[in-house]
Amino acid sequence: MTQNKRALTCRFLPLEQISVKHLRDMYRVFSRYYANTDLETFVQDMNRKSGVFLLAEKAGNRVVGFSTWTEVALNYGNGKAIGVFSGDTILEKDYWGNKALQQAFALRMLKLKLTRPGTRVFWLLISKGYKTYLLLANNFVRHYPNHHNRDKSLVGVIDQYCEKLFPDYYDRNNRLLDFGDHSQHLKGDVADITDCMREANAKIRFFDDTNPSWRRGTELPCVGEVCSRTFIGFFRKQLGSRRSTLQ
Repeated sequence: MTQNKRALTCRFLPLEQISVKHLRDMYRVFSRYYANTDLETFVQDMNRKSGVFLLAEKAGNRVVGFSTWTEVALNYGNGKAIGVFSGDTILEKDYWGNKALQQAFALRMLKLKLTRPGTRVFWLLISKGYKTYLLLANNFVRHYPNHHNRDKSLVGVIDQYCEKLFPDYYDRNNRLLDFGDHSQHLKGDVADITDCMREANAKIRFFDDTNPSWRRGTELPCVGEVCSRTFIGFFRKQLGSRRSTLQ
C-alpha cells in the first residue's frame, strides 16, 4: 500500500485537451464507485467544466482517478470574488490516502490567488460522502458548514453558487442539493459511515447529521476560503508527512 501511495502522477488538463480516451478512462473509474451513471450524462457534465486533474500510475500511465475544476464569478461583501468549483472527485480504493491530487490542486489554487491580488478566492464543493467533506474541514481554516458552528458569513457564498449552478435542485431551507431518487450516488460499499466512525470523529458525525440522506445522493454544498493561513497549514502538513515517510 505504501508503494501505491507514491506511484501516481497528477496533471491538469484544460477541457480542450481532454481526449475521448481520457473520457472513457475516467468513466471507467467513476462507474466503479457511483450508481445510476451512464457515459452520455458523464460526458455532458464534463463539457461544463473548465478542466480536469488526471491521476495516473507512473508505471503504465493507467488512469486511476480524477477531479474537475470550474471557475465561478461571485460577490463577497462589497467586492468581487472568484470561486473554484470542484465537481466529481474519485480515486481508486487502492490509492486512498495518496496526496498527489491535493498537492496539485493546492499549487493551482496558489497560482490563482497570486494572479488575483486583492480578490477573495473560495473553494466550492458539493459532498456526496464524508471523505470530500474532510478534505475541506481538515485543510481550510475558514470553511462552512463547520462542525464548530463558525464562519457563518460564508453562507451567502454557498447560496450564490448553488443558485447559479444548480437552481432547480437547491433546497435553501436545509442547504442541501437534491438531484432526485435516481441521481448519481456512491455505491453502498464505498465510504460508508459506521457507528464507530461517528463516535471517533466529530467531523464525520457532523457531516452525517448535516446531510442525513447522503446515501441516496443528496449533496452537502460547502465552501472554504483560500487564504495564506490555509496554504501555510496545508504545506506544513505535507512537509511533516514527507519527513515521517523518509524516516
